[in-house]
Amino acid sequence: MHRHGAQVLDATSARFALWAPDARSVSVEVERQPPVELPRGSDGWYVGVAPGQAGDRYRLRIDGQLQVADPASRYQPEGVQGPSELVDLAGYPWQHPWHGRPWHEAVIQELHVGLLGGYSGVTKVLPRLAELGISAIELMPLGQFPGERNWGYDGALPFAPQHSYGQPHELCALVDQAHGQGLMVLVDVVYNHFGPDGNYLHQYASPFFREDRQTPWGAAIDFRRREVREYFIQNALMWLCDYRCDGLRLDAVHAIDQPDFLVELARRVRAAVEPGREVWLVLENEHNQAALLEQGFDAQWNDDGHNALHVLLTGETEGYYADYKDRPIDQLARCLSEGFVFQGQANRHGTPRGEPSSHLEPSAFVLFLQNHDQVGNRALGERLTRLCPPPALKAATALLLLSPMIPLLFMGDDDGSRKPFLFFTDFHDELADAVREGRRGEFAHFDAFADPHKREQIPDPNAQATFETCKPRREDVLAGWHGLYQQLLALRQRHVTPHLPGTRALGAEVLGDKALTARWRLADGQQLRIDLNLDAQPQPVQLPALQQRLYDSSDNAHPDSTLAAHSCVVSLLPPEQETP
Repeated sequence: MHRHGAQVLDATSARFALWAPDARSVSVEVERQPPVELPRGSDGWYVGVAPGQAGDRYRLRIDGQLQVADPASRYQPEGVQGPSELVDLAGYPWQHPWHGRPWHEAVIQELHVGLLGGYSGVTKVLPRLAELGISAIELMPLGQFPGERNWGYDGALPFAPQHSYGQPHELCALVDQAHGQGLMVLVDVVYNHFGPDGNYLHQYASPFFREDRQTPWGAAIDFRRREVREYFIQNALMWLCDYRCDGLRLDAVHAIDQPDFLVELARRVRAAVEPGREVWLVLENEHNQAALLEQGFDAQWNDDGHNALHVLLTGETEGYYADYKDRPIDQLARCLSEGFVFQGQANRHGTPRGEPSSHLEPSAFVLFLQNHDQVGNRALGERLTRLCPPPALKAATALLLLSPMIPLLFMGDDDGSRKPFLFFTDFHDELADAVREGRRGEFAHFDAFADPHKREQIPDPNAQATFETCKPRREDVLAGWHGLYQQLLALRQRHVTPHLPGTRALGAEVLGDKALTARWRLADGQQLRIDLNLDAQPQPVQLPALQQRLYDSSDNAHPDSTLAAHSCVVSLLPPEQETP
């Protein structure tokens, strides 16, 4: 199978390969060079060698008329509509030998590179994150999107790191510096759709898609085809091998109707990385397919846990939170003891969702209080710091950072940021109008935006001001929040992380409408116990003795028989002791 895209061969030539089964001819036009016709091979491939060296720009011309960027371009210095650039990273001078970190050490912070000022801006925050206790950064999608700014999920050219973030070698430098700080680097990849502007595969490679299957973004990508699978598997290997990233978070794989593709991708990744190197593969998957977590994937984002916690903290039950409006404390208890809440039960649409997951270790699930989706998909982008009482959020944060599940933080969480994170794009003309009105139309069925005039107050995604509003600043934060995260992560690193492999849930007991006790047996035999009360009223419960308590979020002393309002008590019990 051919390698998609262009590959520098030596100082004077490069190999070009394009799968274009609908094309009659394909030529490559390298700057300052005459066009070179690529011979047509078998199965719709056009492959050939032409003069070129790293840094040269080129375009592909289809049937003598349509001029396009390489769909596997490694860099687009002038954006999605501009020429592609030949890139050769083989000689990059890596400074830090690195084999990664085991998955159970994962404490992940999700970052948006553009909001932090590009690759160089992210590099500047690495020391602070490492000092905090973060062990990995997860970069929201880097694939080239239209314009200068985008929240990342409208990428059109997934092999080309976004030009407005910096050049490819600057991304290498970011990864290298992260490794020097002891940080893993994950990249969020989108393999379920292409953005609405800048991808022309439909015009010369229509078999890339299947019209009989439609998604929210149009015709589904046809993962039954070998050429299509190779395109995305090669993309995964590029991030992990060429840029030496440490893992991938695969966006919305429930929109990929061939789960065996995911299994193949994981197998190919595991085979490609050198022995002894740690690489993490994480899924976002509304289908809760627990079987995939036993076939090469380390974990899945646990939307169930987030949604139950969000309802408990805010009382919101519109949209997808409707699935969690009845007894969310029961659902949180199931999440903490079994992983997924939905393990085959019907959702609000009457559709069965999920597979049994109680046999999996807690570290197979990534828990979070916020991420780009649940904040950015809100009309006004509000964070929990504006939606619930700080003591309740503090208690939920203790659960997040000290439970045996893998914690994910969203950028700004550790400072208690009150800045919004909005959906933002940089579209123009008719597409900009369609996205703006479509965005506002999404919220028409929400009570707060039933009035059309209210919907007009939803920020325009394409406005520069919308992007600027989202930039993290430390002047609008909750006092003491950074210290809280540092304290909790130090406790996690010392008392929880070393004993995670082999941890098993011992069950969760619901104490009240917003209170529960959850227990796990750690690998060293100790019991980790978390008592959580998100209610505004105290909850009667027999707590462990004071000397066994690892952490208590309550500011006031309280008796052993009472769990304070909006509080979380975390205890470590010796192996021989039974919980009352």
